[in-house]
Amino acid sequence: MGGWLRGAAAGYLALQAGKTVAALRAASRAPQAIEPSDDAIARVVVVQPILSGDPGLEDALRDNLLSLSGARFVWLVDEDDAQAQRVVDRIGPAPRVEVRLCPPAPDGVNPKLAKLQPALDACADDEILLVLDDDTRLPRASLGALLGGLERATLATGLPAYLPGSTPWARLIEQFVDNNAALTYLPMAPVTINGMCWAMRVADLRGIGGFTPILRNLTDDLAVAGAVQRGGGTICQTASPQWITTTVDSPKHYVRLMHRWMLFADLLLRRQRPSTVAQIGALHGVHPNLLWAVLVGSIRSRRPGPLVVLLTGRRLLLRLVHRRVYGRSLHAPLPSLVSELAQPAHLVHGSVQRTIRWRTRTYRVRSDDDFSPVGSP
Repeated sequence: MGGWLRGAAAGYLALQAGKTVAALRAASRAPQAIEPSDDAIARVVVVQPILSGDPGLEDALRDNLLSLSGARFVWLVDEDDAQAQRVVDRIGPAPRVEVRLCPPAPDGVNPKLAKLQPALDACADDEILLVLDDDTRLPRASLGALLGGLERATLATGLPAYLPGSTPWARLIEQFVDNNAALTYLPMAPVTINGMCWAMRVADLRGIGGFTPILRNLTDDLAVAGAVQRGGGTICQTASPQWITTTVDSPKHYVRLMHRWMLFADLLLRRQRPSTVAQIGALHGVHPNLLWAVLVGSIRSRRPGPLVVLLTGRRLLLRLVHRRVYGRSLHAPLPSLVSELAQPAHLVHGSVQRTIRWRTRTYRVRSDDDFSPVGSP
């Protein structure tokens, strides 16, 4: 038992170390995070689909107005979302800010993409469209990295990181993203994008038909990435963070959010080649199972040594990645451990339960382009 446990712990740390080296090497080659010039930022149109419900919405919108001053903002608010309309009204008229009221999306149409297409139609060909979620804060230097990425590729996408949450459930979401984003997005060639933050030249986006050809795709990030690549374009994964704050106030909310992400991940894997699926599985799926094996084996054998070594090495490697990529450690030991141990259960849940609650609707999902509303949960 002792030899098997030591081997499993060593395998975990070897895989984690390999991912760390690959992620840091990719980060060193990524576009630099530098503040863009006034002329460059004046060409940026920050498009934000806005949905009420999160207490931090107003602060996030205000922070981006300050951080990205000089850019033009388009806020897309649902006609029937009175609370979101009150939030933007409180912020008041601001230079270079346009508020657009959007009708409900038809059944079978992605509500986010339905909002984005009219915003794209109003842009000039020489502008840059930056899609930014309403709970996401983009530092000015990270925008510079995205613009640098567009000098190398057709589309540039950001790297998500979470600010500390106020509830245990928020901390689990935060640690899931912070533990995995850099180690998943950076080491391999992009197969999708971070839908919370990405940028593309308007002329290039129009050249692939805009959002119209993918309106019936549920996962907007995967749909946009696929459209770019089918059109012969390339994707640049930057290594500069966008900071996200999301209120997760209950275990039900936590499970619902993880379920949706895992179902989306399942949809992504179905569209990949076997070699890519194997690579993603090694990067993202092996670790939790090895961790469970060492944890259970250490308890049964009453030999804590391998588990202590694994947890110590894991903590040091995660802190190293965080400090190099994000500029500070984001590691919270207990929520980080619980989050990783819960991943296999969430993955199974996402693969067998095909009904999700997303934004204001509940959908039955058969495939990425075959989903339908099923009424309130």
